[in-house]
Amino acid sequence: MDVLRPPLIRIGGRVYRKNLIQEQAFPHEEEEDFYAGPGDCVDEPCDAFVVEETERGFQCRVEVPSPLYKYIIGKKGETKKRLETETRTSISIPKPGVEGEIVITGQQRSGVVSARTRIDVLLDSFRRKQPFTHFLSFALNQPAIQENFLQFKEQVLEKCSKDHGVSSSLFQNPAKLHLTLGTLVLLNEQEIQKACDLLQRCKEDFVDQITGGQPLTVEVAGVEYMNDDPAMTDVLYAKVHMKDGSDRLQMVADQLVERFVASGLMLKEWDRVKLHATVMNTLFRKDPTEERNNTMTGKSSFKERESFNGQNILKLFENFYFGEVQLESVRLSQRFSSDASGYYATSGQL
Repeated sequence: MDVLRPPLIRIGGRVYRKNLIQEQAFPHEEEEDFYAGPGDCVDEPCDAFVVEETERGFQCRVEVPSPLYKYIIGKKGETKKRLETETRTSISIPKPGVEGEIVITGQQRSGVVSARTRIDVLLDSFRRKQPFTHFLSFALNQPAIQENFLQFKEQVLEKCSKDHGVSSSLFQNPAKLHLTLGTLVLLNEQEIQKACDLLQRCKEDFVDQITGGQPLTVEVAGVEYMNDDPAMTDVLYAKVHMKDGSDRLQMVADQLVERFVASGLMLKEWDRVKLHATVMNTLFRKDPTEERNNTMTGKSSFKERESFNGQNILKLFENFYFGEVQLESVRLSQRFSSDASGYYATSGQL
């Protein structure tokens, strides 16, 4: 990292410079510290969170999922001790596995604000490293779509099995065919409930207005690849479009993601949601039991992936028709799960 141009973190409308600290960290993890950028309020009152005045000084409470406690504590408590020393505060953290609030207390308001801001930056940094736990999806696993998908699989293996890397292990589980709108890291029941509540507000605020309260009729037809070279394909997906030619599905997807990003529950990845349904993915080859989910996890090493030659598949199945679907609900789907139908377990839906 160029010490003169450290990466920037944006939290709550403020911008921070992030520097790595020179300490031994957890295995496979690194502790991080920060310095505030110009115009930030590390050492002065800030209205981004509530600081209460008490008989002994000031305190601030922050809700933190228990899996993230260890990043505030640090190895042998070093991170917590350093935060307390540098900000002249006391930081109380619940016991491991117990959901609760981290309480910051100190005699100076500026110290409490500084400690809270540092904790926010640490949590944001480490949250970004967590594998996603949930995702917003439209199910595409209706019987007719599954049947056509299986025909697609059979024909691909019949006509293209001699092409480099093509095998049956690459194909999506037909019961889990879906459109992914965006991924989320939800680390406790409170965060899951927050996402469910936001989903319902989105329905009331704009989804019903865009859809007219009716299912969206879409067609799944044609295939396309993700990377630049079709001879070295990692992900092949089916294209999805509104049957009436409108952009209502795109509008719903974009506005949902925009609202979830604004809430802090989702990270912004693209300017627009790429509407696609994964049908083949080289991640599935690595482990036959690997979850057939979406292509945007950002967690897997491409060094471990064996690409396949998709040129003939793209030529022969360019316009393959998977079918027509009525999209009735957006689901908050849980990763690594299945319901009675074989689709992902649903934490909430609109």
